[in-house]
Amino acid sequence: MNRDDTVIERWTAICAAGDILPNAGVCARVEDRHVAVFRLGEDQFFALDNVDPKSGASVLSRGLVGSLGDRVVVASPLYKNHFDLRTGECLEMPEHSVRTHPVRLHDGQVLVALA
Repeated sequence: MNRDDTVIERWTAICAAGDILPNAGVCARVEDRHVAVFRLGEDQFFALDNVDPKSGASVLSRGLVGSLGDRVVVASPLYKNHFDLRTGECLEMPEHSVRTHPVRLHDGQVLVALA
């Protein structure tokens, strides 16, 4: 058995997919972490840590979603730094990047597992 076989993901139901408006985010507490879950269009979902690393405030879920070049990003409502929704990279200050988390849909529910 390799190491990957021993990893057990614990999925947490966040809400119904329809509860998240397209091109917007919501905040959820998953275990001990604040997680921002974003819906792009009808069927793309992303999750990343909700805490803005520069301020320490749990606000990224309230940021504006958009794109910079070929990257889909959320802009922090406080300092306007942009975080790539796929990688968590902070485009302006890579040392302030955040963790991303796996997201899946099951029976119409959005589920998140901490990475």
